[in-house]
Amino acid sequence: MSGFKRQIELQNRIMTSFTPEATSKMQERCSHGAVGRLRCPAPKMQTPHRGVATTFMTWLLHKHHLTERSSRLAKAFLIIVVLPFAATSKLNASPEEDAKTVAALDTKYQAAVKANDAQTMDQILADDFVLVTGRGSVFSKADLIDSARKKEVTYERQDEEPGTQKVRVWGNTAVVTALLWIKSVRGGKPADYKLWFSDTYVRTPTGWRYVFGQASLPLPKAEPK
Repeated sequence: MSGFKRQIELQNRIMTSFTPEATSKMQERCSHGAVGRLRCPAPKMQTPHRGVATTFMTWLLHKHHLTERSSRLAKAFLIIVVLPFAATSKLNASPEEDAKTVAALDTKYQAAVKANDAQTMDQILADDFVLVTGRGSVFSKADLIDSARKKEVTYERQDEEPGTQKVRVWGNTAVVTALLWIKSVRGGKPADYKLWFSDTYVRTPTGWRYVFGQASLPLPKAEPK
């Protein structure tokens, strides 16, 4: 019974300790708990400032995006504005300018034949090119390219005689005539002769192309005086 009495006395002391002042202090403490958070919500967490490395990476990504976008705009400008303008400029070239262009191109072709330069010949010859010789032989572009690659002929001369080249232009077609001096060796057999030729060029979207060639028989050699 003594233990029971002591427990009753302890409870009474606890209950009597809840004076108005103590109760007020407990309410103040509770105000900092859940009730206080409802009345005065905690301030929102601020986003920490980005470091130097993060800022630098963001700048690099932004710069890359702008560079890529600028590159696309530059390509579009080239396709839409520059290329059509360049093509129009070529189409609007005067006959004199076209004649100079074709004359230089034909001289370049003769030099490529002399050097067995198959790559340059391929760039100048049209895909459907045809050559007809004075003896009636017919050669295609593939025939000439293959001969150059195999070096079937070794040339000492493959040159237009100075002052004989003449270029005539009719719109998108041009014809070159000239006297050609050929000095070569084919299959161990030397050759040395001159002939007249006419080369026909046609303007294409990618420039002038050599489409048809015709050559005369070798000219008789002049008798020494």
